[in-house]
Amino acid sequence: MSSFEIYGGKKLKGELTVQGAKNEALQVLCAPLLTSEKVTISNIPDIVDVNKLIDLLQTMGVKIEKVERGTYVFQAKEVDLAYLETEDFKKRAASLRGSIMIVGPLLARFGKGFIPKPGGDKIGRRRLDTHFDGFALLGAKFNYDAGEHFYSIEAKKLKGAYIHLDEASVTGTANIIMAAVLAEGTTTFYNAACEPYIQQLCKMLNSMGAKISGISSNLLTIEGVKELGGCYHRILPDMIEIGSFIGLAAMTQSEITIKDVSWDNLGVIPNTFRRLGIKLERRGDDIYVPAQDSYEIDTFIDGSILTIYDAPWPGFTPDLLSIILVVATQAKGSVLIHQKMFESRLFFTDKLIDMGAQIILCDPHRATVIGLGRQHTLRGIQMTSPDIRAGVSLLIAALSAEGKSVIHNIEQIDRGYQDIDIRLRNLGADIRRVN
Repeated sequence: MSSFEIYGGKKLKGELTVQGAKNEALQVLCAPLLTSEKVTISNIPDIVDVNKLIDLLQTMGVKIEKVERGTYVFQAKEVDLAYLETEDFKKRAASLRGSIMIVGPLLARFGKGFIPKPGGDKIGRRRLDTHFDGFALLGAKFNYDAGEHFYSIEAKKLKGAYIHLDEASVTGTANIIMAAVLAEGTTTFYNAACEPYIQQLCKMLNSMGAKISGISSNLLTIEGVKELGGCYHRILPDMIEIGSFIGLAAMTQSEITIKDVSWDNLGVIPNTFRRLGIKLERRGDDIYVPAQDSYEIDTFIDGSILTIYDAPWPGFTPDLLSIILVVATQAKGSVLIHQKMFESRLFFTDKLIDMGAQIILCDPHRATVIGLGRQHTLRGIQMTSPDIRAGVSLLIAALSAEGKSVIHNIEQIDRGYQDIDIRLRNLGADIRRVN
């Protein structure tokens, strides 16, 4: 197990290039299962979760050629369906949350799919009902073995249907879309998630020959086609990493330029950081964050305390609430953070409190942050990363703190951030990886 040793309190300076979007990659890497033709995907992030999915696809029989770092050619000409019922498959797929994304394509093309209960961050309940309810409406039947925690699903022929999701699940939407593109007839899909990840998946599928309309809205119309072909697809820059770097610049009083951010796909993210008092500028397709001695949290019009909460797109993404929370600890003013989607994601605040932050954890979903306005600098401590986003939030806190911090279980951070320690050192951070 590896750890980061960090000596904080240093101002950083320079440029950062954003990796490809993790959440998009976990979806679009499964789309080649829908065709026997070659599919080329570029800007794939070199991170643990994505590499695990690539290895899983290869073990399933997908031929994969690495063109260069971040670019691969996939061809699912001969998929080993028998392997999907082996213990090796169960072990590999169970270690990765993104493995659920193979089910929709397998069901659409081969009439059956299998998946163990997938892993991932322990941030609260992450049920799969939405996925399987959607498949059932398309005509599939599924079985859940509670003893083995193993799902199996099959359908002789999927048929288009009216689908109204009970929640705007991003992975559920993606999975159902990939099943519906090869279904017979038309699927009307309401309350679909419409994050940029989903928009990218739909555009990719259309370039493969699918007929999806309503892209970027929560009402999709999918006309089923008999088969799909190959395509080239480039993954967007990771909006979560972009938000993390904005927070890093503010906390460490650093001047940082974030390159090639695809600004038009960032939604409310820039303005949400601005409400914390953080100055940032759009320069072409880059974000420039100047060094700031201080930043002050906005209030509502009547002067009441600002609330920042997560919501389905185009609302604020839940993956950045941990970053918002840690950045608020050094702002002037107070803010209520309301994490609506996951009930365990705020539990990392005890580490920030140990570092000297003023935080009241109201309940599993809400925390009030009383900004110190840099009157009291955070102090370095030893801590353990509980999940990807909390891990990076603690890393940002450590980089701004006085003295030495040690973060254990950094494999969680590696699951979502490519070469994070190398890139931070290039900005002047004092960080090293130790075993």
